[in-house]
Amino acid sequence: MRKKGDHMFSRLNNLFTNDIAIDLGTANTLVHIKGKGIVLNQPSVVALDKSTGKVYAVGTEAKAMLGKTPDNIEAIRPLKDGVIADFEVTEYMLREFIRMAQKKRHFIAPRIVICVPSGITEVEKRAVRDSAKHAGAREVFLVAEPIAAAIGVGLPVDQPSGNMIIDIGGGTTEIAVIALNGIVCDTSIRVGGDEMDEAVVNYIKKNHNLLIGDQTAEHIKKTVGSAFKLKQEEEMEIKGLDQVTGIPKLHKISTLEIREALQEPIQAIVDALKHALERTPPELAADIKDRGIVMTGGGALLRGLPELLREHTDLPINLMDDALLCVVHGTGRILDDFEKYRPVIMKSARD
Repeated sequence: MRKKGDHMFSRLNNLFTNDIAIDLGTANTLVHIKGKGIVLNQPSVVALDKSTGKVYAVGTEAKAMLGKTPDNIEAIRPLKDGVIADFEVTEYMLREFIRMAQKKRHFIAPRIVICVPSGITEVEKRAVRDSAKHAGAREVFLVAEPIAAAIGVGLPVDQPSGNMIIDIGGGTTEIAVIALNGIVCDTSIRVGGDEMDEAVVNYIKKNHNLLIGDQTAEHIKKTVGSAFKLKQEEEMEIKGLDQVTGIPKLHKISTLEIREALQEPIQAIVDALKHALERTPPELAADIKDRGIVMTGGGALLRGLPELLREHTDLPINLMDDALLCVVHGTGRILDDFEKYRPVIMKSARD
């Protein structure tokens, strides 16, 4: 039975600390606060004045400026392929997101658990830790995205049975077999939703002499994008800049064309999954044959992708309902029961 003093200490502890879980993604950053759940979901974008370095906007407001800013203002995404590309801007963005999430000041700086790609290097780990510390963290703990996603969907990561997860984010696709609180084998490729958008931009430029921005490409992908043949093909009207005349014009684009445009990044994901399956120990492969593969991440929401992977692997593919939130849910669970999940925390070279 808990003593009265313990209860008092627990209440005081909650008052003084405000531990935070962060899914620091290439496309979006989600923040979970202990005891409150997900309190923030914002695009990982910062708008700056190029000459002074002054920040105009962060998150949703900054994303609305992408591709639309005057010469002196630049809307940038400080993370590329799941890792930090611009250290200072990431630090500022994290500080702003932590401030927006916390709403009120706390006496003690928070402990922060942050998700990172499983293929991250020591240098990249240090960059994430330093950015979070400079943004106001007391302690920083890193966890591999596939493990956080597995915990988020409720898989028994501490058991000896194998679970396979494929997490497709904005910048990376993480495929991992998890057992006994660790990654038995993993494949991490720097292909995700961003590369799909880029493929759409290049296809429309090459085949239709039409220039479109990344945001338009993302909208096309979500509207008529697919990885697998549809029962009924669809069309949508797009607006772009004619490369020959330099005048804006309308054009119709079909699901068939976008499927062709997305062929290369999708094939890279299929190949990575096959590679991961080849490297899976036979005992765990039998578990995966029974249970199938769990799909999470925003990129997993591309129409027909589960069907395509099912066709290529002959395995059950289970797309999670809240695919976008699995990683942050898992990071939040690690935060809520830190001692239980301590074994899944990434070790650094200093540990």
